[in-house]
Amino acid sequence: MEPLTIALGLAQIAPSLLRYFGVGEKPVAIAEQAIALAKTVTGAASGEQALAALQADPKLAQDYQLAVIKADGELETAYLADRQDARDRDVKLRQAGYANKRADLMVLFDVIGLVACLVVLSLFRADIPGEVVGLLSTIAGIFGLCLRDAHQFEFGSSRGSRDKDVLLSGVKK
Repeated sequence: MEPLTIALGLAQIAPSLLRYFGVGEKPVAIAEQAIALAKTVTGAASGEQALAALQADPKLAQDYQLAVIKADGELETAYLADRQDARDRDVKLRQAGYANKRADLMVLFDVIGLVACLVVLSLFRADIPGEVVGLLSTIAGIFGLCLRDAHQFEFGSSRGSRDKDVLLSGVKK
């Protein structure tokens, strides 16, 4: 079994692992850390054996959940490393006098998509079936979340703000 498949099985036992998987992150590295932790807790030789042992024994599953909580700091570091690289790239582009046109276009298209969904919902709500209203509402929510993510990247999120401020100031930690 490949690492991501095993890690998704492990995430059924410790759901907090799911927050580390997503676009832009390094899911294979995180999956390998989750598997190594499972092998340590169970004493198994392989990821498949560790997953099977955790699924079969509730006590081991509980021990694994506790180990995941304790290892959260290391996993969080791996999770944030990719975001830091993206911010560093963005800062270097600006310092070199370039604009990040790709990011600007992404935000522009998110705004256009959100406004289009809201206009259709506002003007044609009575004329379209409920399923379409639900679908358009979901799409509008996705565009809104994309804008939120762009704002968190630009202006800082709860965990990344300090690192971004240090990066922008040019001061080494």
